[in-house]
This record gives sequence, structure tokens and C-alpha cells, in this order.
Amino acid sequence: MKITTRFVLLGTVAAASMALPSLAYAAEVQVAEEEAQAAPPAEETAGYGNEIVVTATKREQTLQDVPVAVSVTTAETIERAQIRDIRDLSSVVPSLRVNQLQSSANTNFYIRGFGNGANNAGIEPSVGLFVDGVYRSRSASMIADLPDIQRVEVLRGPQSTLFGKNASAGVISMTTRKPRFELGGNVEASYGNFNALVVKGVVTGPISETIAASLAGGYNRRDGYVKDGATGADINERNRWFVRGQVLFEPSNDFSVRLIGDYGKIDETCCAVINLRRSAASSVILGLGGKLSDPANPFADVTYNNVDSTNKIENWGLSGQIDYSMGFLKLTSITAYRRTGSLTNQDSDFSSADLIGRNWQDLKLDTFTQELRLNTDWDGPVNLMLGGFYFNEKVDQKNDIFWGAQARPYADQLIRGASSNALNVTLMENTFGGSEAVAFSNPALATKYQNRFFAQGTGLNEAYKMKNESYSIFGQVEFKLADRLTLTGGANYTHDSKTFSTNVVSSDAFSSVNFDSPVYAEFRRQLILGGLVAQGVNPVTAAAQAEALKNNAAFNPLNGLKPLQFLPPFMNVPNAVETGKYSDGDWNWTARLAYELNDNLNAYISYATGYKASSINLSRDSRPSPADLAALKTAGAAVVNLSSGSRFAGPESSTVYEFGLKGNWGVASANVAVFKQSIAGFQSNIFTGTGFFLANAGKQSAFGIEFEGMVKPTPEFTVNLAMTYLDAKYDSFALSAFGDLTGTRPGGVSPLSMTIGAEWNKELGNGDRLILRGDYHYEALFKLVEGLPGFVVKNSAGVITDVSTALQIGRDFKQDVNQVNASITYAMQNGLELSLWGRNLTDNRSILQIFDSPAQSGSISGYPSEPRTWGGSVRFRF
Repeated sequence: MKITTRFVLLGTVAAASMALPSLAYAAEVQVAEEEAQAAPPAEETAGYGNEIVVTATKREQTLQDVPVAVSVTTAETIERAQIRDIRDLSSVVPSLRVNQLQSSANTNFYIRGFGNGANNAGIEPSVGLFVDGVYRSRSASMIADLPDIQRVEVLRGPQSTLFGKNASAGVISMTTRKPRFELGGNVEASYGNFNALVVKGVVTGPISETIAASLAGGYNRRDGYVKDGATGADINERNRWFVRGQVLFEPSNDFSVRLIGDYGKIDETCCAVINLRRSAASSVILGLGGKLSDPANPFADVTYNNVDSTNKIENWGLSGQIDYSMGFLKLTSITAYRRTGSLTNQDSDFSSADLIGRNWQDLKLDTFTQELRLNTDWDGPVNLMLGGFYFNEKVDQKNDIFWGAQARPYADQLIRGASSNALNVTLMENTFGGSEAVAFSNPALATKYQNRFFAQGTGLNEAYKMKNESYSIFGQVEFKLADRLTLTGGANYTHDSKTFSTNVVSSDAFSSVNFDSPVYAEFRRQLILGGLVAQGVNPVTAAAQAEALKNNAAFNPLNGLKPLQFLPPFMNVPNAVETGKYSDGDWNWTARLAYELNDNLNAYISYATGYKASSINLSRDSRPSPADLAALKTAGAAVVNLSSGSRFAGPESSTVYEFGLKGNWGVASANVAVFKQSIAGFQSNIFTGTGFFLANAGKQSAFGIEFEGMVKPTPEFTVNLAMTYLDAKYDSFALSAFGDLTGTRPGGVSPLSMTIGAEWNKELGNGDRLILRGDYHYEALFKLVEGLPGFVVKNSAGVITDVSTALQIGRDFKQDVNQVNASITYAMQNGLELSLWGRNLTDNRSILQIFDSPAQSGSISGYPSEPRTWGGSVRFRF
């Protein structure tokens, strides 16, 4: 905590120094800011195309002047396009892809095809998430409606030089409106199909001559658009609310303090899973009277569960920002504390049969951050920024996964099918128990397994803890080499350390049996002998062969049952070999040359690197590396049936080479970026059906071209076009979950994405306005995943022998996006506005993601996209 204390003390010094005099130009800037704050909220986001002011480089510049690839979505666009939460942003920013999958708190962000995260609490996303300069380490803390947002900036490419934590793929930065020293605000009510009701608003005004405050809040509810045919519940509903309060203290032109507190809560039934391909396991479920959704009709919006899912998320935080100007110097301190709690439960067999009776998770995140930076802003040839960032987080996660009431008869049928009806659950319980009784001369062991295989309420009790401490020092210098030529150099050093521990207890008796144990040699001999005799082998020869093969793991007749050992004993950390401690650090650099070709056209060329710290696999599939597994076995410390896998993924290191042009001609603006971006050690996080396989790709890269343009031929009419072309591949990925993927295209990356938007804002004769807006979002066909781990074929030693079927799955399931959104608004002079709107008007449906159906070998499940939504809104500004 020494570093924490140092940053807080520096922030206190800034506050104590407010008595220092300011220069005249600082007062002029303050006057301009006050004039902007006095304007109505709609004018805060005034400006079109490259005239919009952004803070992508942590200083205010117009989009035209900032030499960074950044997309800006203004409050006006968010309002007119009915962008409800951050998930909807991808419909107006083609380089951004957003998916909500396993729970209401699980949202994945991808920029330029790079991103990760998913429902693995040990992984922070490669896309950094910030709200009012405060880092949000997990997507759960970003899920909210947007009533008081001023703008959202999407910074493309590595941003580690300026942002102190995990921005190797890009940054999403949201800025809310500051409180104003004039009474104002807005309130909105909206109603739509699926009984959707949204109420939100914000009010702001002065408390005194030096203090202003604002209060924003929203409530969002909607019936689910998927019906559970078994429980009768509506799935994929909305039921969330939040409130945000702000206080702005400005005792002088040189000093301000902004305090923000927010609280949000979600309690929803989410997220619907449908069956996309059935298997022999599916037939067993149907034979038990269970029901599955129809793979031939994936968008019937019907699913089957025997227990409704639970998604309860509570998220709150406090932050304080101090800004103090000392002439041409400006000191900024941002201190924040956040707490996120997520309580979820899911019927993870996704059928009406009671196979998995409970898949429960209780996740808590406590996060403290402190940023301190010093900026210069003057007309001289050199400007600089120097800063530091500190991050401290605790992760406390508990999980339960238990078998349900029908797991035993379900497993019995699977065992019968895998052994041609030679084996069943009861027979195996008695045989294994009897073998141990003989081997250990203990008759009591004969009943050890009776009625315990796949028994209801058995499974895994899991507990994971992780502490993460990180600090970084960063700086950036701008040299104005000539009147129109500026050279920028930046550096950042980040150090990150993680300590984690696990306490996972398995009560799954079947998964704890070592089928290769010498104790069961006689059982294996009898099975081999019976099989050889059934094939017509001479009994004497068969007996000799069975004797010779009974302890040969490659010929173990029980190998076919090993895939049914879904929840094997877990190797806890720390242990005799694994310490559970990881620490790494890295330097990152930025070099950029920007040139104003003329008053309307700017060009830049840049080189930048990025860094993301090691991630920890906090899931039930967290397993030691091959080397650590060998060491554990040598030490005699390995638990039964332990296989190798991944505990963590090492750091990501990203690099981008980029050339950009930015033009602004008043009636039109255009931005073009051509880039080559790569991430060495990309952290691949693959869902295995029960947990996650976390591994580093050797290198993933993408060559791309981005275009963003705006044309405003008349004051009333505006057209926007944005396009992204991506040629992505794994330059090297030898040790993936599917073997060597070198040279292949990563899943989830569309080669071409595009957004076209148009708005007609016509002033009527009575002073009212009629506003028509429409946009079209397109993503060319792409595969959702590289493959599925459940279809990988391994030998008895766990070595991959065939991945052809697993990779073919990736080719079979693809997605494209064709989404049309529109709205019409009548805005009156008195501040009242009436709107009709629709999203996905053509009802374009697709599968968002696929995965191995848990405990159903050969079956595939997936998440369906949203159908058409529409409604009307009433808004009042004052």
C-alpha cells in the first residue's frame, strides 16, 4: 500500500496548492467551459464529423486534430439510434463487436478483431473499459442504460502508453455530462414490444455559486423474447435500474473537484440457450422424458429448462477527480473505488431433464484505482504529459456444480451405449468396490460406491481467490518540429503481480475412479477376454492376450467411458509445485508523426505497442502445465485423473503500424486508417463445456483498412458511412485446444463490417423540428469459433490425434449481420419530443456463439440474437 499512499498524498498536494495564481489564458479557458456548461444538454454534443471534441489523448482536441484512430458516438446519436446500453454500440461503430453470452454480466468486446474475456473472472478484457476516466476491470460494471452520457469514444489499436491497465487491443471510454450551473435536464419514457418499459432522466443545477450537482437514473424492464417450454418463464428479459449522482465544486478558475457516485442493480432471467445439433446423448435425454429445442428451427424462440436461470448483479462505485491549473500546467488526480457482485445460477444441461441440478456462482470484485497526471498546454514547441496509475483488486469467487435427479439414469444409458450394453452404473459400482475390497483386504470397501455414481447433489464445490496489484508510469512528449509538423513520443512501464488460491472439492465418485489403476486389472482382463471371445478368437489365445493387455492403458476397455468423468478431482493451488504467484512487467512505446497538409487535411503515421498482463484461469478446467504435471506426479502429489491444461496465460504484447488521413471540409469529413496490428501471446479463452481452456497464441495479426466519413450537403441532411476491412490470421498458434492453428483465420472476426446512417433534421414553420434517422449495420459472413473442444480426438495419454471434426464445426456454423434501425422524432420548441423507433426492423436473426453442450458429448448449443424491437418514446427537455 506504499504506492497507494504516495498517489493519494500527491492528490492531496494538488488540492492544497489551489492558492497559486493562474495565467490569463487559463481564465479564458474557464470562461469558455462555463459558457459550454450553461448551454442546453443538446448543445453539449453539438458539432458534426471531425468537429467533435474528444479526449482520446487525455487532452481536449477535435477529432480532426487528434492523430489517433478513434470513433465517437455522441449523446445525440445514442438518443436517436435508441442505443440502450453499450451492447448496441457495434451497430454504429463497425470496428467494435459486442456480444452478451452466458449471463447478464458477461459481455465480450472486440476491436479490430482482437478481444477476450468471457465468463472467466481471472481474465481482464484486452479492450480497456473506462467511465469518466475510471478503469472498469470487468464488463459487468459497464452494463447500464445511458441517460447522461455526453459521448463514447472507441480508441482502436493498443493504447497502453496513455492508459495504465490492459489496453492491448483498444479502449472504450465513456464520458458523462458534468453538472451545470444552470437548472436543466431531461426525462424520457419509452414503451415497446415485449412489454418493454424504459424510464430515465437527468436533472442538474446549481447548489451555490461554486457548487453544481446532477442526478441521473433509469429503469429498464422488458419481457423475455424466448419462451421456456418447460418452466413457462420468459428468457432474455430486462429488469435493471441504476442511479448516478455528481457534485462539481469550482471555487476558482484554476481548481475543480468532481465527485461521482453510482449504483446499479440487475435481476434478470438470462440467457437463452438453444440446441443446434443433437447427439446420442440427446436421444437419451428425450428417452428420459426430457425436451430440447428443435435444431431445425433455431429461431422459434423456445427453449427448455427445468430450473429458471438467475442473474443478480449489484454494482456501485465512488470516484473523485481533482483538476488544478498552475499557469500552463494542469494537475489531475482521479481516485476510485468500485464493488461488483454477481450471483448467477443456470440449468446448464439446457434441457427439461434434471441432469445438472445446480450451476451456481457468487462473484465479488473489489477494485481501487488511482491515477495522477501532469499536463502542459501552451503555444510553445514542446508539450508533455507525465502520469502514474495504481490498481488493486480482489476477486472472490465461489461456484457449485451438482448432478440433478436424472443424472444417474442418464449416465446409465450412456454407459450402456458406450459398452454395447455390457456395463451399467450399478455393475460398475459393485465391481469397483469389490475390486478395492479384495486389493486392500477391507470388506467394507465393497459398498464404497453403491448408489454414489452420478448421485443427485454430488459434483464440485469451488472457491477461488485472486489478488491483483499493478502500477504504471507513463509519459508523452509532443515536439512541434515545424508550423504544421508535430512529433509525439510516449512511454509506459507497467508492473503487474497476481496471487491466487483455490479450494475445490469434488464429490463426484465416478470421476474419482482411476480406470487405469492396477486395482482393477482383473476387471479389465475379463472385459478384454469377453470382447476377444465375442470376436471369435480362440479362448486360449484370448486369455493370453487379455492377460498381456490388462495393464496397457492404450488398450483399456474402459477408455470409452473416460469422457463421462465430467467433474474429476481438482488439483488445488498452491501446492508442492505451483505457487499461485505470477508477476510480470513491460515497457510500451508510441512514436507518431503528424502533418497538416493544409487547413483541411491532416496526415499521421504511428507506431505503438501495448501490453496486457498475465491472466489466471479461475475455472474448474484450470489444470497444471505438462511440466508441472510431471513434477507433481514425480512428487507423488497429483490427485487422481489429473491431466495437463492451463493455469494461466502469459502477457499479451501488441504492436501496430498505422497510417491515417483526416479531412474536414465543413460540409464533409473523412478519416482513413491503414494498419498492420498484431498481438504476440494473444490470450485465447475457449469454453470447454464445463470450464475454460486458457492459452497463449504465438501471434495473431490483422491487416486492415478503416474509413469513417460524413457528408452534410444541407443544414438539414447528414449521411455517415463507416467501413472496416480486416484480414486476420494466426501467424503462429501451435498449442491451441485444436492443435496447430498456424495460418488459419481466428473465429469471431468478420472480413468486412459497415455502417451507413442518415439523418434529416428539418425545422418546420412553427419552429418545431422533424427528425428522421436510419442506419444499416452489416457484417460479412464469418465463423463463430475456430472449433469445439468436445470434438477433439485424443489418445489414452491425452495427446491430440485428430481435430478434423472439431475444425469442421467452425466451418459449419457461421454468422452474418444485416440490421436496419430507424426512428422518427417530432421535437417541439417547448422541449417536448415524441419518437417512434425500431431496431432490427428486418428481423434478421443469427447465432451469436456456439459451444459444446455440457455433459452431452457430440451435442452443440448456442445463443440466438435478438428479434425485431420497436416502440415509442416521450421526452421532455428543460
